Amino acid sequence: MLTLHGLTIKRFHDGLLNKEFSAFEITKEFFDYIQDKDKEIGAYLSLHKDEALSEASKVDVAFAEGENLPALAGVPLAIKDNILIEGLPATAASKMLKNYKAAYDATVISKLKSTQAVFLGKTNMDEFAMGSSTENSAFQKTKNPHDLERVPGGSSGGSAAAVAAHMAIAALGTDTGGSIREPASFCGVVGLKPTYGAVSRYGAIAMASSLDQIGPITKTVEDAAILFDIIRGKDDFDATSADHDYGEKLPDPELRDIKKLTIGLPKEYFIGGLAKEVQDGVSHAINSLKSLGLNFKEISLPHTKYALSAYYIIMPAEVSSNLARYDGIRYSRNVNSKTLSEIYFKNKGQGFGEEVRRRIMLGAYVLSSGYYDAYYAKAQKVRRLIKEDFDNVFNEVDVILGPVTPTPAFKIGEKTKDPLSMYLSDIFTIPVNLAGLPAISIPVRTIPHTPKRASPSGFSPDPKPSLPIGFQLIGRPFHEADILGIGQYYERITT
Repeated sequence: MLTLHGLTIKRFHDGLLNKEFSAFEITKEFFDYIQDKDKEIGAYLSLHKDEALSEASKVDVAFAEGENLPALAGVPLAIKDNILIEGLPATAASKMLKNYKAAYDATVISKLKSTQAVFLGKTNMDEFAMGSSTENSAFQKTKNPHDLERVPGGSSGGSAAAVAAHMAIAALGTDTGGSIREPASFCGVVGLKPTYGAVSRYGAIAMASSLDQIGPITKTVEDAAILFDIIRGKDDFDATSADHDYGEKLPDPELRDIKKLTIGLPKEYFIGGLAKEVQDGVSHAINSLKSLGLNFKEISLPHTKYALSAYYIIMPAEVSSNLARYDGIRYSRNVNSKTLSEIYFKNKGQGFGEEVRRRIMLGAYVLSSGYYDAYYAKAQKVRRLIKEDFDNVFNEVDVILGPVTPTPAFKIGEKTKDPLSMYLSDIFTIPVNLAGLPAISIPVRTIPHTPKRASPSGFSPDPKPSLPIGFQLIGRPFHEADILGIGQYYERITT
């Protein structure tokens, strides 16, 4: 009986080369496991067994013929359902796109296909990536694998739950205000939000174009580095993508003098409002990193308190613009309508969910005549001040550490009636997107020799079973190597 629980990208690749299993065997095992396990979790919106098994067979043939296999060859991946794979559904968890199939591959998918990766299926999400709990999907609610009464986080909750429940080795998600890092934290896995422009957004269904980024969700920081190394890079189809020279590949942390890096602790991230479990978990991570000999320094990001307000003006404004394309003529159509206005009103009223409608209306309001300068223009000025805060502190420190979320995963239904309470879940992640910085969520782990139940899944150090807690490392633009390097060192001393 093949085991899926211990598989990482590196472990899979080594096992394939050592003939411990074939790519076809592992892929089939994943589908058998998903068929049983996903009934209670609901991570996937669609599965693509025939295509995946066919690709896995090609990998086995290539290996048998002596070809050198890339690190991702045959690796079973889950893909968030707002990232296009040609010929497969891309619903963005919305009724508006329930019958849509992608006409082309996203750039990240093209790059993964070139490595012979295997795509198991498309994962659930908050509709059009709008939410922090994956409760806003038009099709189903996803549950946290660690506690089925709790949310997996959002909007990439399906991808995070799939990886945490061992229903995929790794996954792709998107992050507009924390949508990779928050579910990674809630589910006890690793989530990397790259620098804005480091990864092409071509083929990702747009939510807020100046904030969206595609990134990996994995079991280890090492795997996140492997995936990021494949999907990063300039793309002619995305004018916002950057031609940054990372070198031939991201440096191995063994070759980097990590101990020379200074980590900043922003006082604004530790001044109350944190659940005790989160505060204790992040403190535990700080103490673990101090044991490596890293330097710490208290810093200040004074405009942090305005980030949430600025984000919830800028993001809805871009949402209202991007979602105008779903007008009932393109992508889907209300066939019972007789006039153009009927098509517009019926299609949008029936196709968009409550949260999407709320953000479209808010965005249209802040962009309207008489309110643009008072709201949108002012929010953009605040955004600049937030970025300047980060620029200033990066003259003193190399990396910033803080919590990912104020609380562990909350219960399903707990915040759905209070949108503001839900929005506050992103208070520590949003500033990173406004400033376009790279950041990673890493599960808090315990030092070896502590109780066994606390170590494997990133549980907070507590004698009783508890929920996963994540901590966040934030880096300079295009310095993913710093946060990935520190993260890998942290993993090595705590697992």
